[in-house]
Amino acid sequence: MTTKQRAYLKSLAMAMDPIYQIGKSTLTPELTQGVSDALEARELIKINVLKNCMTDVKEVAQILSERTHSEVVQVIGRKIVLYRESKDKKRIILPSDK
Repeated sequence: MTTKQRAYLKSLAMAMDPIYQIGKSTLTPELTQGVSDALEARELIKINVLKNCMTDVKEVAQILSERTHSEVVQVIGRKIVLYRESKDKKRIILPSDK
């Protein structure tokens, strides 16, 4: 992902509300599957990591990214933004490299 594409996705994520919250149970298989399903439906999602989560936010983002085969767009504070292109049809058109 280029910096231009990342910046575009960040701008889209600014207006989004988190659709998942990760708490003290951290990353369960059900949560991972739910995030994967949400990525397929929306392509770009925002996740909130609660204060009672003992795992580092960047580590949570990396693990989720690996498990869902997505890309971490940004981690800011306790918020994670993930992107994965949908297999069915593109909903978000990324700017080209030019």
